[in-house]
Amino acid sequence: MIKQAIIPLAGLGTRMLPLTSVMPKELLPINGKPNLEYILEEGLAAGIKEFIFIISKNKLSIKNYFFNEKTYRNVIKKKKNSRIIKEFKKIKKYQKMIKFVYQNKPKGTGDAVLKCEKYLKGKYFLMLLPDDLIVKKNCSKEMIKLHKKKNCSIIATKKVNKKDVSRWGILSIKNKKKNSFKITNVVEKPSLKEAPSNYAIIGRYILSKKIMKEIKKLNPGKGNEIHITDAIRNLINKNEVFYGNIFSGKYLDCGTLKGYINSGKIISKIK
Repeated sequence: MIKQAIIPLAGLGTRMLPLTSVMPKELLPINGKPNLEYILEEGLAAGIKEFIFIISKNKLSIKNYFFNEKTYRNVIKKKKNSRIIKEFKKIKKYQKMIKFVYQNKPKGTGDAVLKCEKYLKGKYFLMLLPDDLIVKKNCSKEMIKLHKKKNCSIIATKKVNKKDVSRWGILSIKNKKKNSFKITNVVEKPSLKEAPSNYAIIGRYILSKKIMKEIKKLNPGKGNEIHITDAIRNLINKNEVFYGNIFSGKYLDCGTLKGYINSGKIISKIK
């Protein structure tokens, strides 16, 4: 069973300036709730028992959000507000489930994952990228179901417009079924001519701990960062099995200002 999830949170958030000059993008409210809480709720509903947050020394406000008990206690002491009491109980529950590791230099998602190595207990773990929200259907739950069936690593995917493939990591596909396919290669931000398909990687992964050895072998790639997709490609080349899960939920891009604004509009209409 997959019980642990990694959430990389150390990114600079430059695409969300000026909002991120004063607040981490993961704490920006979407319809009254921080982006990060939607991610936690998805993981919890999928059976995750422990979350490993990867933050930097510049994003300690994320830690403070979940561990600022004094403020809650002072308010509750003065006024027995039922909503605040409910929020405090929720925060207390999260406290028991969250560990923090630090990535103080932006060296990429691969480097972020490697920081968590000593905390991972099972053979597989879930990784959720908070820039990508998937609503209406629980993507992590779907992926875990496919993982149980295939006993392998899983990557969430959706079709994107062919003219936009250069914005994404794109998957080579084999044996496509209704909601899944075997992955034969990963190409990072290819040109339209080079793209093997228009199935893009979305920020949900179930990965084997074997990926740690591959990350350690990598040299920095584009942007002088260690890319998780390079480690995935190397494992595929070594015949490690990966499947793509064509998720049924609605994808929301929360990593850009335009996408963040649109996400709030959409979520406010979901009952």
